[in-house]
This record gives sequence, C-alpha cells and structure tokens, in this order.
Amino acid sequence: GEKGAKGLPGVSGKKGKAGTVCDCGRYRRFVGQLNVNVARLNTSIKFLKNVIAGIRETDEKFYYIVKEEKNYREALIHCRDRGGSLAMPKDEATNALLADYISNSGLFRAFIGLNDMEREGQFVYADNSPLQNYSNWKQGEPHDPAGHEDCVEMLSTGEWNDSECQVTIYFVCEFLKKRK
Repeated sequence: GEKGAKGLPGVSGKKGKAGTVCDCGRYRRFVGQLNVNVARLNTSIKFLKNVIAGIRETDEKFYYIVKEEKNYREALIHCRDRGGSLAMPKDEATNALLADYISNSGLFRAFIGLNDMEREGQFVYADNSPLQNYSNWKQGEPHDPAGHEDCVEMLSTGEWNDSECQVTIYFVCEFLKKRK
C-alpha cells in the first residue's frame, strides 16, 4: 500500500555522556613549533649546500661568499646567525685569499667586517677590534666627505673602499675552525 502519514514526535531521549575535552591549543603550538624548526633546518641545509659548492680556508678559518644581496647590518646578522662573522682580513695572506675568492667568483666587490659607524675615521673590525698593523685601502680611500660611507667593501683587486652601509651587495662570512 501507500506510505502512511507521519506520526507524532516521540519522547526526548536521555542525556548523553559528556564528550572528551580536546587540548587542541597545545597541539597547535607544538605543530607550529615543528614548522618553525623545519623552516630553520631547510635554511641551514640550503646554506650548507651553498657552502659545499664554494669555500676558501686558512689554517684557522673558513671563508664563504654569500651570494645574497644584503646591506651591511643584514650581512653581519646573517653571518652571526650561522656561527660566524663578516670576514676580517687582518693580514696580507688572508686579504689575498679573499681577493682571489671574490675575483674568481666573478664579483667586483663584497662587504667585509670593517666599519667606522661608532666614530668617523676610526675603523674597527666586526669583532670591535681596532685596525692595527694591516690595511689595504685603495688609493685615496677611505674618502668620506659627506660622512655617509661607514662600511667597507673589498674590491676584486683586494683593495678596500669605504661605502654606504645601506647598499645591498654580496658579502664574505668567516667561521673559526673547530679545535680538535
């Protein structure tokens, strides 16, 4: 036969059991932290792959040209975050090694760890040690008539030139070799 008419609503059922409380916030934070850690590791892996592709060394240090255009402060932070500092050529041999590295990389210039940001004309290395027995300024440099050239770049010739800190160029990091 045909379907009958809809009946009257029935009596309400008994109250159900309480559900479990989800501690989702804690899991979200944990997953968020994992994502941050993965991003950091990926950055480190990219950096290491680039390092393996090209590096120079002395008995005590490794040198690496970072081919990312950054201003001086960003370059300083980039090297520090990876356990190093901007390169500080304190003798002729190191300076020649860096000049050769810059030149062979097809670059014209790169930031090194030397500046006179604190006191005009008083150049200090990235580790705050003063310029001592060695320098390799290009003839007529440092020359800063307007007072805006407080950071130092090394040219492919190995000569130094004071330059504005806000320019964005490649830079050289140095890393101490681990002692055994």
